[in-house]
Amino acid sequence: MSDQASGTTWHQKGMATRRTVLGNAHVDRAEANKTGFDAPFQDMIVDAAWGHVWSRPTWTHRERSIVTIALLAALGHDDEVAMHIRATANTGATRDDICEALLHVGIYAGVPAANHAIKIAKATFAEMDKATEEEGDHA
Repeated sequence: MSDQASGTTWHQKGMATRRTVLGNAHVDRAEANKTGFDAPFQDMIVDAAWGHVWSRPTWTHRERSIVTIALLAALGHDDEVAMHIRATANTGATRDDICEALLHVGIYAGVPAANHAIKIAKATFAEMDKATEEEGDHA
């Protein structure tokens, strides 16, 4: 369970990466909603996805973000597409990056999958823009 090189557990490393990518507010909500039923699943995601994969130094968070969005779009995982598009505010993936990824989805996974993901991306970007504008109004 430990990452021998750093002395931290995969869970600690994964939780730190998850917070960096998805933001504290998202992770805090997810942790608050965790129950005894889904806790083992949530722990597995933190350890495996965030600790073992997203924490690897080979790719940047931007690169992982782009690939993740393309894979989720290709598989039709709409809620996860939106979540990871929101996370681009933290990963550095740009809207142009996401556009290019969804073009690849259209060619390699099908136009309907890409078309639907583009609809989700546009709605999510609009929500993000509105939230940014509202933050600016309160500043």
